Amino acid sequence: MAAADSALVRRAVTRYGMRLGARRFVAGEDSSQFLPVAKAANAQGFSVAATILGESVRDRCETGAVATEYCRLLRAFADDGIDANVAFKLTHVGLEIDPELAFENASTIAAAAEQTGNTVRMDMEQSRFVVPTLAIYRRLRERYVGVGFVLQSYLYRSRSDLDALLPLAPNVRIVKGAYLESPDVARPNKRDVDENYVELAELALSHDGYTAIATHDARIVDHVMEFAARRGMPKRGRFEFQMLYGIAAPLARRALERGYRVRLSLPYGENWFPYLMRRLAERPANVAFFLRGAFMR
Repeated sequence: MAAADSALVRRAVTRYGMRLGARRFVAGEDSSQFLPVAKAANAQGFSVAATILGESVRDRCETGAVATEYCRLLRAFADDGIDANVAFKLTHVGLEIDPELAFENASTIAAAAEQTGNTVRMDMEQSRFVVPTLAIYRRLRERYVGVGFVLQSYLYRSRSDLDALLPLAPNVRIVKGAYLESPDVARPNKRDVDENYVELAELALSHDGYTAIATHDARIVDHVMEFAARRGMPKRGRFEFQMLYGIAAPLARRALERGYRVRLSLPYGENWFPYLMRRLAERPANVAFFLRGAFMR
C-alpha cells in the first residue's frame, strides 16, 4: 500500500471506525455484535469459526479473561443453535508468559467445547511457536477428541510434523502461512509453497482425521475437490473449506453451492484495527472498497 493511501485509510478509519468498511472483514467489537453476524452467515449456508482478535498477551489475568470469553461463546453457540466453533492463538492465552499457563487456558476452552458438543482449534503463529503449540496439542488430544491445530505449507518442517501426528487421526487446518520468516525455515517461492500445500492436503485427506482446506486459491480448491471425488470421498464429513469473512466471497459461494461445507473465519474484538490493516494491505481493491464507504457519507 502506498504511503499516501495508507495515511488516507488511517484518517478514514480513525474517523469512521467499525461502522464503515471494517465490518466487511470484522463482525464487531464484542460478542453482542458478533452473534447476529454468525447467525446471518449460517442462514446463508456457511459454518463459522469464531476468533477473538488479539495475540502476544503478557498479562496473566487477561489470558484468563480471553479463555472465559471463548467458553461463553461456545455456550452461546449451543444455546442458540449456531453452527460455529472457535479458533484461538496460544499467545492470546499466555504462551509467551508460560507454556503451562497457555495449556491450562487451552484446556479450559477445550473442556467447554467438549461439554457443548463442539470443536476448538489452536491457530499456528510464528515458526518459533510451532514446537510448543504442537506439544500442547498432543497433551490436549490425550483428553479431548475435538481439538485441532494448524500447519503452514511455507514451513519446511510441516510435512514431518504432519507425518508425526497422523497416528492421532488429527483435526488439522492447512494454510499457506502469512508471517515473515527466514528462508532458512520457510519456502520463499510461492510456487513451492503452493506445491507443498497440495502435498500436505493430499496426505491429510489420505488418512483418518478431519482436514480443513483454508485457502482463497481457486486452483487449490478445485484440485482438492477433484482429488476427493477420485477417491469417492463424501463432500461433507471428512473435510471442509475455510475462508476469511469478507474475502473471496464468490469462491466460497461456489464451493457451498457444489455441496461442500464452507466455514468462514469470522473475527471480532476491540483489536480490530491491525486486522483491518492486514486485509487492506493484501489487495488494492480492499482499500478502494473502504475509501468508497468512508467518503461517500
